[in-house]
Amino acid sequence: MAEKILLVDDDTALVEMLAYNLRRVGYRVVTADSGDAALEQAQAEQPDLIILDLMLPALDGLSVCRNLRQTSNVPILMLTARSGELDKIVGLESGADDYLTKPFSLGELQARIRALLRRASRGVATEELRAGDPASGLGPTITLNLVSRRAYLGERELLLSPREFSLLAELMRQRGVVLTRDLLLNRIWGPDFYGDTRTLDVHIRWLREKIEADPAHPTRIVTVRGIGYRFEG
Repeated sequence: MAEKILLVDDDTALVEMLAYNLRRVGYRVVTADSGDAALEQAQAEQPDLIILDLMLPALDGLSVCRNLRQTSNVPILMLTARSGELDKIVGLESGADDYLTKPFSLGELQARIRALLRRASRGVATEELRAGDPASGLGPTITLNLVSRRAYLGERELLLSPREFSLLAELMRQRGVVLTRDLLLNRIWGPDFYGDTRTLDVHIRWLREKIEADPAHPTRIVTVRGIGYRFEG
């Protein structure tokens, strides 16, 4: 059965155009024009993916996203006219999986949808995370078994602490995406953690010593100055 998409935007013309084109390529589409309606539709329709506008009447997209994340892991693609890096970071930290700035092409939208749906289907079906290929120049393949919580660099097992394993898994799940220090601290150490970001930086350094060919010049866990880290490979 075709995947179901919940499209949330108060721009009627845009919703009609996007819904028409998404249905034309095979998706089932339901719509909502406010934050409150989005939450109701998400509960009633159980969509496979949500396209969520940031600027909504009454309950905005960030609030909707945070609310959904309390009970659901449904992929969320956030739409907004704001293109600033800070706006993107806030959206991702609120629980969005991807971020698309208006105006955008239908081709890019469909590519983002396909990527999110593929990622979601892999997350349900797989017990492993894998990254890298020796041919890429980044070094041996990294494999994490999420059930046994064992990690391998090529054929060699890595000795990771529980926090190191969880941190590496989070980075690998979001490969290519910049994750802020605060977001990683919240997800790995929990919202009640009252330390500072140096705790995270130390764990990153320990991980680099175990997975990087040259920890002093990392190519897999990359520092994004002033923001956080991005996993490559």
